[in-house]
Amino acid sequence: MLRGSGLQVSKVADARTAMVVSAHSADFVWRAGGAIALHAERGWNVTVVCLSFGERGESAKLWREPGMTMEKVKTNRKEEATRAAEILGAKVIFFDVGDYPMRILDNVLYELVALYRKIRPEFVLTHSLKDPYNFDHPLVSHAAQEARVVAQAQGHEPGTPVIGAPPVFLFEPHQPEQCEWRPQVLLDITAVWPRKYEAFKAMNAQEHLWHYYERVALQRGAQASRNSNRSIQYGEAYQRIFPQVTEELA
Repeated sequence: MLRGSGLQVSKVADARTAMVVSAHSADFVWRAGGAIALHAERGWNVTVVCLSFGERGESAKLWREPGMTMEKVKTNRKEEATRAAEILGAKVIFFDVGDYPMRILDNVLYELVALYRKIRPEFVLTHSLKDPYNFDHPLVSHAAQEARVVAQAQGHEPGTPVIGAPPVFLFEPHQPEQCEWRPQVLLDITAVWPRKYEAFKAMNAQEHLWHYYERVALQRGAQASRNSNRSIQYGEAYQRIFPQVTEELA
């Protein structure tokens, strides 16, 4: 396991579960593809929830094509995200709530709550708490955490087993300094980097981000090496929301 992070990747006899709550269809690929592939490779069942396809705000390349329509964009982005999730080894669920602007209504929140109770994730990955460049991201972060709290409430749909307290990790935003986001966990994804980059290439509508996030992974890998006694080439960074509970600090 990766000691000290809370992102445990030990092989276990029974499949363990994790959940990723993503605002748009590509967010989980750039920001958490390594963690997804790493855990899937070790037998975890990872479920990605995409609240939207990123059809308005993150599909500029598609909209420049003649005769493009909203349905064509959504279909394209869904196919890309489905393929990327397959490469990473995850299951993906689409809510199609729209983006730019995104609004989370109570029925959507309750759908997330139901997924928490069904999946019972041992950890959750989602967006930063702030993002002045994209208001969809912190909105989804808030919804993911509110749904977690409701899923713990005995009074919500009594008779349905409540969940425990899965740790929440916030994956790296596009411009972390502007989002008041701090890297508190550095995850070594070197072993699964080829799969993460293959998933990048499935996201053709945002090809301009492939090399940007490759540079991010190299930088986080270098930082992970400096903060350990290991040689790490590629990494991902996360910020924790809740205190880590552990029996040792090594």
